[in-house]
Amino acid sequence: MSDKKPILMLGLPKGSLEESTRSLFAKAGWKITMNSRSYRPSIDDPELDGRFVRAQEVSRYVEHGFFDCGLTGQDWIQENASDVVEVCDLVYSRASAAKSRWVLCVAEDSPVRAPKDLAGKRVATELVQTVRRYFASRKIPVEVEFSWGATEVKAPDLVDAIVDITETGSSLRANKLRIVDTILETNTKLIANKKAWANKVKRAKIETLALLLRGALEAESKVGLKMNAPKKALAAIIAAVPALRDPTVSPLSNPEWIALETIIDESVVREILPKLKGLGAEGIVEYPLNKVVF
Repeated sequence: MSDKKPILMLGLPKGSLEESTRSLFAKAGWKITMNSRSYRPSIDDPELDGRFVRAQEVSRYVEHGFFDCGLTGQDWIQENASDVVEVCDLVYSRASAAKSRWVLCVAEDSPVRAPKDLAGKRVATELVQTVRRYFASRKIPVEVEFSWGATEVKAPDLVDAIVDITETGSSLRANKLRIVDTILETNTKLIANKKAWANKVKRAKIETLALLLRGALEAESKVGLKMNAPKKALAAIIAAVPALRDPTVSPLSNPEWIALETIIDESVVREILPKLKGLGAEGIVEYPLNKVVF
């Protein structure tokens, strides 16, 4: 157990993002463990301490200085009007590696076709201030009420419309809701307290976090590929397989052969492997990556 005082107090999102956040940190090089009843994790880095809190609250605690930095959504930074440094985007969620959307929805059979049709109506959401600003900017008078959860089941019986977050839209379809408009797109961000960002030591550690977390995310969609090939086939291989741009080329004991290694999108591997084999490549190995830092 180290007696070294932590450099950073880190705010981590409790709830739907918790497991994916812990997984991302593990790929980036930090193991986060915790008791199921605890909000105080153990991090295998004496320079880091942290707490798990609701994503809705992280930006406020970062702004007020309890956390030096933290992970939360762009939506909650905007909702709380938090004055923080937005260090970098980290586009991940519990279900996908795509941005999520806050959408204005009504029942499938509702006569509402546009936001203006909700004038004088009632809208339920967790994102109250953002939704109020959305309608106010369009000069549409509506009553916006806070929803404590299960928002998608409230229209049309309890309210005329809802604003809820969606990744795939499956929950909306299951509850027979129709999207009228997208209020905003959101993704996770690494944010920092302004005083912490101005501190040279803290900023260096935050930038290290950002570098490795981005590298771990970048690696999720890529794989490494290495192979041996006839030296005379190099130009043909690169011309036939554009994904193999700027591979590392190394000599082998046989001067007529070379070793190639590169990083490519995992989604194209199934298309290029037959081409590589057809051009004479042998010993083709695909391997997973933890981090890719450009």
